[in-house]
Amino acid sequence: MIVDRVRLPRRLLWTACALALGASSVLAGCHTNENVIYGTGVVTMGDANEDFASYIVDIDDITLTRNDGLVIEPLSEPEIVDLAKLHDLTELVENPAIPVGTYTSLTLVLDYTAASIWVNVNGVATVATPVDTTGASMLTATLTVTFDPDNLLVINSQQCTRIHLDINLAASNTITISGSTVTDTVQPFMTATPIPEDSTVMRARGLLVVAQPKSSNFIVNMRPFADLISALGAMTINITSTTYFNINGAIYTGAAGLAAMQDQQVDTAVAAYGTLGSFSTITPTFNATAVYVGSALESPLADYITGVVSARVGDTLTIHGASFLSRLGDLQYYDQLPITLSSEAAVSEDGVAASGLSIQSISVGQLINVAGQAAYDSTDTIVESLDATAGLLRLQSTPVWGTLASGAAGSMALDVLSFGDYQPSVFNFAGTGPTAADDANPASYLVNTGATNMSTTPVGTLLEANGIVTPFGAAPPDFTATSVVAGSTTPQQLVVEWEDGGDVGPFTSYSTAGIVVNLADAKVSSTVRYIATGPVKTDLKTLPASPAITFASGAPLTLAIGNNAAISVFNSASGFITSLKTTLNGTNAVYRLVCVGQYSSTTNTFTATQVAVNLQQ
Repeated sequence: MIVDRVRLPRRLLWTACALALGASSVLAGCHTNENVIYGTGVVTMGDANEDFASYIVDIDDITLTRNDGLVIEPLSEPEIVDLAKLHDLTELVENPAIPVGTYTSLTLVLDYTAASIWVNVNGVATVATPVDTTGASMLTATLTVTFDPDNLLVINSQQCTRIHLDINLAASNTITISGSTVTDTVQPFMTATPIPEDSTVMRARGLLVVAQPKSSNFIVNMRPFADLISALGAMTINITSTTYFNINGAIYTGAAGLAAMQDQQVDTAVAAYGTLGSFSTITPTFNATAVYVGSALESPLADYITGVVSARVGDTLTIHGASFLSRLGDLQYYDQLPITLSSEAAVSEDGVAASGLSIQSISVGQLINVAGQAAYDSTDTIVESLDATAGLLRLQSTPVWGTLASGAAGSMALDVLSFGDYQPSVFNFAGTGPTAADDANPASYLVNTGATNMSTTPVGTLLEANGIVTPFGAAPPDFTATSVVAGSTTPQQLVVEWEDGGDVGPFTSYSTAGIVVNLADAKVSSTVRYIATGPVKTDLKTLPASPAITFASGAPLTLAIGNNAAISVFNSASGFITSLKTTLNGTNAVYRLVCVGQYSSTTNTFTATQVAVNLQQ
């Protein structure tokens, strides 16, 4: 066998082909070697999170190994990424041209040398120091994933294939708190698997190539996360008559937005939100429900903060959980930052062609994205505030979790547990109503549910509401929901950790019928043994018995076992259980188990679509 390594020259390839052939020829396929036949790999990335407010690291490299030993490098330059944010929204990373063939494994390198990790501790984001299992500073980790032998990655000529990566934070980290010191012991774990295009909502960020109103689409060259350098493959973005556009703060719908994009320069920053489309040709398509262009997304003349308003005094906001993106592509996180507004600032609501919005529309509990001018400390590295007096502000859909206090037709009162992942204790609701008596009260938070009748929902039901906070000074109601769902219907996580070097016999039984954790095991953590539903964690030992973890039928499965050096992925229960029986031979210890799915209290069963068994390093 001859082993070769090929680095795909993405930027040079795109530039040379575009100059010589034009964009349409590039989209049909452009190759530096006429003897090599290509398809396209559509790489998407998500995360199973646990308690992290922010987890900023570098992805240094991604490589694929073909069954003949050929190693290709579709991602060879670092990408800085906040992995915690991938829990809320999948990112479309790249669409590289890949030589046709069958690929058996994927390797990814995580770089922690400049990591910024923040953990939610009693509602307050606190910096955590990453270390490895020896207690030394965490530097880099190379994760190698072998695809399911029955579902290998096959790249076909002139067609697209999706490759989904999940860097599983819930399976990778142990948090230790000692006084004011927070330590994160890292044992990285991820999965990678070929999956079909589906209805997963994701973000596709890139650079505008051309708008084509006659075809109801536009073309971008992919540039994910906060990247300001790369060009990672072309994508066609389809729009409909209802697609929302925010172009430099101006709002359009449908064809009017696409027409306005014709006035934008080539290489203008664009982000589309929606779902994957057709993979039948070498250029993938994407179906957009919302599009953000130019300064509505990012700008070389502005800095951006995304976070939740935790207090407002006059025209000054305090932003909690502030994700900061500088005009130079620097990504940082702050527990809180002040933002100054004025009546000159432009305000819009994501996804809604609303008029008449102003800075008065921004109230406590609202998730916002703000463009302005950052002020730094004397070192010129730490952000102290943002001047948005002439900036752009976007009101974003805000998740509010709580238990039902009372319900009626079109309204409800919630006992709120979190606003945008943060506890009510960090918020100051003064001024949210016309009088102090009208100010929002998180213990009885009044929600307009519209056409949703809450009168038959039992009091105490855990709910997630998404929507927009009432303008400042105008409560009650305190919030207008666009959706209200029972927590039990949202994706849940079952997480168990084994301490003191892990356990070689963690399960009382395991077969294709299911897995049962031995909760009587002395090595089971007293704090990490729970089912998480939104912000609520249910201790497994409070259940009638250790729940049976079964495998979902009729749904794609991602089941994995190993540690970062060798992780095996299976897409069927039979293959996974066979591997589990071989691996748990009395020598290999299990460090963490993370399952994603739905728990039924009626049957005490957790039905999983994802299972990760991380072995002790």
